[in-house]
Amino acid sequence: MHSVMCIILIFSIFIICSIDCYKPVIIIHGVLSEDLSMQLMADRIRKLHPGTEVFVTNRFNGWSSVRPMWHQVLEIGSDALQFMAFHPDGVNMIGYSQGGLIARGILQQFPEHNVKTFISLSAPQNGQYGTKFLHLFFPTLACETAYELFYSMLGQDISVGNYWNDPHHQQLFFEYSNYLPFINNLIISNKSDDYKRGMTKLKRMVLIGGPDDGVITPWQSSHFGYYDGNESIIEMREQPFYKNDSFGLKTLDKSGRLHTLNISGFSHYDWHLNVSFIDNYVLPFLD
Repeated sequence: MHSVMCIILIFSIFIICSIDCYKPVIIIHGVLSEDLSMQLMADRIRKLHPGTEVFVTNRFNGWSSVRPMWHQVLEIGSDALQFMAFHPDGVNMIGYSQGGLIARGILQQFPEHNVKTFISLSAPQNGQYGTKFLHLFFPTLACETAYELFYSMLGQDISVGNYWNDPHHQQLFFEYSNYLPFINNLIISNKSDDYKRGMTKLKRMVLIGGPDDGVITPWQSSHFGYYDGNESIIEMREQPFYKNDSFGLKTLDKSGRLHTLNISGFSHYDWHLNVSFIDNYVLPFLD
């Protein structure tokens, strides 16, 4: 009788969890930030989705967040894979600002991941060509000449240099940048197939950004748009990597798994700290 009751109890818990429980969430913070900056979002998820396990990486806080992107991808990715191993039914991943580009690197570098939903929150997914936030550590840096620093061996030791995408110096971008052109599969490598496989296995990718961001430049980079040589915006679906389905964007889009949210009224420093935004635009995508 006791064993029967135990079986019924276990079965009941399984049924309840299958209905009410949410997949665990991994959150990756932005540049010159830290894990504490993402705690409001983590706490909100826990409050409105009771029982959800949330892992906020505490690696690369503060100034260490400007270390090279691949280094951060490998270190945070290793932690993420260990977390996933304890949750074989899948997890969700949220990356804010630079953290969104690190998150994408993890998905592509480790195609064995089990991420179901990836939310890219105001992330420079197609690069950055603006110096507003860079003046915190490069006070005299000008946008027009920043390539002289970033497109060098020294500049590639700085995370921002790995995704600095100067529309006027594309030859140098391809010659020096050792991160963004690779994960965009614009440079073929022995990982190219993995990079696409890691993206196309997602159940859902959500791209969030908006015109009042003020830091991601152009703001359309958060939706994979970008400047051409005349600094006119080429939207995602007109980008060669989309048309060629280089790393799976077109596959996700055509299968209804790509969601693009264009939201006004939020600055770059508001997205992850605004309770109303989190409730209305982040939590509905977590399952």
